[in-house]
Amino acid sequence: MRVDHLVIGALDTNCWIVDDGSGGPAIVIDPADEGPAVLDKLDGREVAAIVLTHGHFDHLAAAGELVAETGAPLMVHEADAVDIVCPTGTGAALFGFDHKSPPADRILTHGDIIEAGDLALEVLHTPGHTPGCISLFASGHLFSGDTLFSGSVGRTDFPRGDAQALKRSIASRLAPLPDETVVHPGHGPETTIGRERRVNPFFPRA
Repeated sequence: MRVDHLVIGALDTNCWIVDDGSGGPAIVIDPADEGPAVLDKLDGREVAAIVLTHGHFDHLAAAGELVAETGAPLMVHEADAVDIVCPTGTGAALFGFDHKSPPADRILTHGDIIEAGDLALEVLHTPGHTPGCISLFASGHLFSGDTLFSGSVGRTDFPRGDAQALKRSIASRLAPLPDETVVHPGHGPETTIGRERRVNPFFPRA
């Protein structure tokens, strides 16, 4: 797997671009903003999918531009699908922005597989930060969105956040992953599941 990323947008969001490492098309995860920068990073690669880990504005501001430029389908979990099409739903209005996204072309649920060449990302439904938060897992890599950060987790004090649901998501979906799994979060530095198991206070303790 090849993993590229940019830190973009007003809230320094990580946008991840992944492919199978052997010439297959790319998957763009969380096109946060700055569409031209994302397109430049793609460097002409075909895009098989544009995936939102959740429906907040700081993860989708360039989604419309990328859909228009690449023709790739936009994907989001069913629980956040209704929110992405207006600034109120994305939370942008709370911060004085008007960011929104086109409607999703594919609605995701837990266990779905997103394919691009020889790459297959498994959708893990990890609600808590929003009801429709997802993480994506493949080949020892986890793209955790705002569910899991290095040493912390995403906020749950926004509308529709649920702290207990987030803890359950980590315990049931992420804690069982192997320690060597590399975590690519929605904000901040990369980490591993093993490190988070040791230091993250939101991970379950035996």
